[in-house]
Amino acid sequence: MKTAIFAHRGSKSNRPENTLSAFEEAMHVGSDGIELDVHLTKDQEVVVMHDEKVNRTTNAKGQIKSFTVNDLKELDAGSWFSPQFRGERVPTLKEVLDLLSDFPGVLNVEFKTDHNVYPGIEEKVVRLIDLYRSNLPVVYSSFNHESLIRMKHIDPSADVALLLWERLADPWRYTEQVGASAQHLWEASALTETSAQLQEHGIKVRAWTVNKPKNMQRTFEMGIDAMITDYPEVALDLRKSFEEAKALRR
Repeated sequence: MKTAIFAHRGSKSNRPENTLSAFEEAMHVGSDGIELDVHLTKDQEVVVMHDEKVNRTTNAKGQIKSFTVNDLKELDAGSWFSPQFRGERVPTLKEVLDLLSDFPGVLNVEFKTDHNVYPGIEEKVVRLIDLYRSNLPVVYSSFNHESLIRMKHIDPSADVALLLWERLADPWRYTEQVGASAQHLWEASALTETSAQLQEHGIKVRAWTVNKPKNMQRTFEMGIDAMITDYPEVALDLRKSFEEAKALRR
């Protein structure tokens, strides 16, 4: 089994994160999956950004939930990263799904509901996914596991994954209780015996955020199901070398 490579917030190392440019690059390098984050605006539109505030990745300040989608579209979401990306806009989830309509890999949608309450965000996201990605793979993740439980009530067939920093005792029990198929574990937790315990119970492990080549190599050696990384092109090259070396040893 090959360890899948998920591009974290798009190709975050060389493009402004969670923008159309970042997602285009993630597709271009051949990522197996793309991870993104969703919030709700003041006028109840689903938009893609990591932080609850626009401060870090735009030229404005304030909570996303205080802006309408038209307000957000006036912001520059690229200059903070590089002058080359001046004028990059905050994308709506609809725009991203349109861009990724032919992307055959896994789309990982993270609900950023662990700090702000966004009533109804799960239903809105499911509606958009049904319109744009009904026959393509999607996994929903969140640190707020209530969001994942709501997802399973909305769509019992939804593929959900627990986002976790820490390792749990008997980690498969809680995962099964929530109805999740995977744990998205912080790198330091994933690179332990916990990953094998989960996999023995049929639960996938995706490690985040794996950026050091030596740790990428360890995920391959351990047979971890996927890594989420800011450097998908580096991980893909290393995986190719790892697979070639493994084939020679057979």
